[in-house]
Amino acid sequence: MTSGDPGRPRRVVVDVPGFGHANPVPVASRIGPFLATGVLTGRDPATGEMPVGLDAQCANMFAHVRAVLAAAGGSTDDLLSMTVRLVAFRDRAALNREWTALFPDPATRPARRVVAAELDGGSLVQCDLLAVLAD
Repeated sequence: MTSGDPGRPRRVVVDVPGFGHANPVPVASRIGPFLATGVLTGRDPATGEMPVGLDAQCANMFAHVRAVLAAAGGSTDDLLSMTVRLVAFRDRAALNREWTALFPDPATRPARRVVAAELDGGSLVQCDLLAVLAD
């Protein structure tokens, strides 16, 4: 899809097989080097089911992060910032475990915001991200 103005950059929708939204939004959208996602949840990528616990949901959410970045031609090294929504705002052990496993070097971690949220569908955690990809 394009913006309709030939002088503006082209928007590219990024799809990930087996992953989608209930609402009419893409998994991610890219213009030039900038990639932004819609909401990424902790839904199990193999079964489509939402696990009951925060540990499993965080592991799945970060698997989705890696899959979306790979589908867009990037990696977690391209991640600029992530916003995470947690139902239990102060319960960050599972989130921090996955975060530090993905980004073990504190000097190279992207920015992150965690906010309290009321989520539906059994979701305990959700995120969205902004990445800057190489051309």
